[in-house]
Amino acid sequence: MNAITVQIIRNKIASLVEEMHYHFYRSGYSTIIRESRDFSCVILDRTGRLIVAPPMFFHAPVYRHLVGRILELYGQDQLIDDGDVFVSNHPYEGGLPHVSDMAFVAPVFAEGELVAFAGSIAHKPDVGGAVAGSTSANATEMFQEGLLVPPIKIIERGSLQADIEQIVLANSRQPELMRGDMQAQIAVTRMGARRVKQLCERFAARAVTDAFAAILRGAADELRAAIAKLPQGDACAEGYLDGDGVTPDQPVKLAVDINVKDGIASFDFSRSDPQARGPINLRPSMVEACVFYSLIGCLGPDLHFNDGMRDVVRLRFAPRTVTNAEPPASVSNYQMVNLKLVDVILEALAAFQPARAVAHSGSSSALTIAWAKGREGQSSMQYEIMGSAYGAGMGHDGTSATATHLSNLHITPIEILESEFPCRVTRFDLVADSGGAGRWRGGVSMAREYELLEDATVIRRFDKSRFPPAGLGGGKPGLGARFVVKLGMPDEHGRPMSARYDMRAGERFLVQSAGGGGYGDPRARDEDALARDIAHGYVSRAAAKRDYGR
Repeated sequence: MNAITVQIIRNKIASLVEEMHYHFYRSGYSTIIRESRDFSCVILDRTGRLIVAPPMFFHAPVYRHLVGRILELYGQDQLIDDGDVFVSNHPYEGGLPHVSDMAFVAPVFAEGELVAFAGSIAHKPDVGGAVAGSTSANATEMFQEGLLVPPIKIIERGSLQADIEQIVLANSRQPELMRGDMQAQIAVTRMGARRVKQLCERFAARAVTDAFAAILRGAADELRAAIAKLPQGDACAEGYLDGDGVTPDQPVKLAVDINVKDGIASFDFSRSDPQARGPINLRPSMVEACVFYSLIGCLGPDLHFNDGMRDVVRLRFAPRTVTNAEPPASVSNYQMVNLKLVDVILEALAAFQPARAVAHSGSSSALTIAWAKGREGQSSMQYEIMGSAYGAGMGHDGTSATATHLSNLHITPIEILESEFPCRVTRFDLVADSGGAGRWRGGVSMAREYELLEDATVIRRFDKSRFPPAGLGGGKPGLGARFVVKLGMPDEHGRPMSARYDMRAGERFLVQSAGGGGYGDPRARDEDALARDIAHGYVSRAAAKRDYGR
């Protein structure tokens, strides 16, 4: 196949992914979809291999696991038909990140053959389980995290299986939000399948499948060539999560050993701690996301991920570890684990590519508020994704107040929160002196204070409080994350790790993310850069004297 046709089809798929993404967030009912944009939309080949990565990168490796299981369950007996849509939210049967993430996958048939799949994954406002919002901070098994749906058909040959939809909705505390988000997600998934079928009609099915194969081969060849330029050898790194949310004062180790040889990169996670009691366990699909994200970040931005890259990367896990958990281990807090694991992998990769080294970053985190009553006609479930800050790297400061690394999520605007929920945001600003000092300063974190106008249950899931983001090359660590409840009251106190709290109307709390680690000796920081930091309020004069000696 000629290169021009391959590139045209690749760009068509990339545009289609963007179109699916746009229609979904414009059609979603919950703030999770229309504000945070906690979802992904993709096009896959006939075996489930991703062609173009979505903005939500950590979903990218999941689809191959899910479609592989669908083909295993239904493909052998040719039970996959035109017009079908499959659904699953199962972390083990479907490889999903956690139970709250629900996937829909539609096969694409052209000229009588299965040629591709369209898919989407989206966080749902409530799928049942032990706590409102489903994403528990201290679940000890996956059954506490919500209804589990293995890969099954929710639409068969174009007909909705209403019984299955009713079972899902009956298990949700927010059935109307669930119905709206599910229908929008199904619609955008089916739209993706139709567009691919139209592409096959224009170019011929064989041309599209050949182009997919060429795109996958090209990504493998590009990654192999980039890895071949690295020095051969070994490197390792490890880091610690604050805890698992269940066992007090017990850090959890994440570790990686990397080998680079003959254009192949091997990652071994066997030294990571045993799987945890709390919901911080990962499935291999999430570890894969961390590996490919970090590897591309190390090698440079010209590489574009697709599943062809799997051909030149080797992964090794030990059974029943935090990076390769077995059922019924809980997984709700996977994202903060992803972000810590990315720090660890990037630290090890810096040995091969020092010019791309970066200090540890803060972790994006989650806040759920389940209101006792809520406002009439509105959801009683408030769910937010909180950004943090990047670590500094060689030649650049860390980015401030943003979602870090894998997620690319958006924070919900105050105007939306206060108009839809009985809360008041009394503070939203940057935190001075939170970025680690260094020749290049770590990114500055952000803080929000909330006043509750009604009784509520607050679930805060976060990390990097006990173990703040580390600096690199002589840089200082960033300021650790904080969560303080009952602000301004005699019993005001901070909480060191993820947990669930019952709070009363009139009470306030503070959510503060971690700042990024610094890079290099702080005494070598440029005078003008430090002066700008002070002028903008990123660094106080006292901290400039203490940390930078100025």
